[in-house]
Amino acid sequence: MYTRTPVNLAQLALLAAALLIASKALSPYWVGLMTEAMIWALFALSLDILLGHTGLPSLGHAAYYGMGAYAAAIWFLRVDSGFWACLAVGTGAATLLAALYGLLALRTVGVYFLMITLALAQVLWAIFYSWRSVTNGDDGIRDINRDNIEFVGLRFGETGDYFLFVLGVFLLAAVAILVILRSPFGYTLRGIRESAERMEALGYNVWLYKLLAFLVSGAFAGLAGVLLVFNRNYVSPEAAGVVVSAEVMLMIILGGAGTLFGPVIGAFAIVFLSHWVSSITERWNLILGVIYVLVVVFAPQGVTGLAARWRRLGGGGPA
Repeated sequence: MYTRTPVNLAQLALLAAALLIASKALSPYWVGLMTEAMIWALFALSLDILLGHTGLPSLGHAAYYGMGAYAAAIWFLRVDSGFWACLAVGTGAATLLAALYGLLALRTVGVYFLMITLALAQVLWAIFYSWRSVTNGDDGIRDINRDNIEFVGLRFGETGDYFLFVLGVFLLAAVAILVILRSPFGYTLRGIRESAERMEALGYNVWLYKLLAFLVSGAFAGLAGVLLVFNRNYVSPEAAGVVVSAEVMLMIILGGAGTLFGPVIGAFAIVFLSHWVSSITERWNLILGVIYVLVVVFAPQGVTGLAARWRRLGGGGPA
């Protein structure tokens, strides 16, 4: 089910240019929505390291996303309101959680792996929901502001300014993921995806590579979580919930797993679609399920897979 269309720097540059032009033409509401979409795109890219490149379909990736958001929020309110400290704490906490969960989840394979990742994420959701003295329970943590975000003398408190900040972080993270996946480490992950037994026979420590993939994936998911809490100014247990894990997996499947650029397309499509649908009906979760079924049945390789197939057929002509 995995396509291999490589994303390159030119595509990222075109995306950045399109977003910049759009941000100048649209209202602050739409600029904020594009910011949200970029955060989700980074989150989707982090899961694609596991799903698309290592062959590990996690159903609990929201755990690292939520951990990054909560750790940053708690640090902001109780220790230090400086953004960069919150960024380091949130990303580090998510990475440590990924290491712990990886040690547990990698003891299983197949459907058992799916179920344990889901169960572990639900454990974290329950902690966020019930530990009111720290997390404020289902009310969540509020009053997180981004006034202290400063870089080379520039401040990013306003919606348009924060959009530029998130765009810069997103591009740097996407390039870093691209470099990682095009390195020998990334090629090893894809070899494990295709045949773990063969890679073991060649002398690779498959378990260790999978654990490292967990760490890298969790770190980028935690980064997305930190950006999320400063964008929304609050975080609730929903951030670590199963719906969030399902949404980000759908983004990858819709865009095309293993393509890097596909998850970005899927993230923007789902974010904008969810806001449009939510303005019409409260049945977004039902519609999300329908979309999931349609994509799996009719376009298992996602949008990028369909585009690649179309090119192979010569623009829609006979093969």
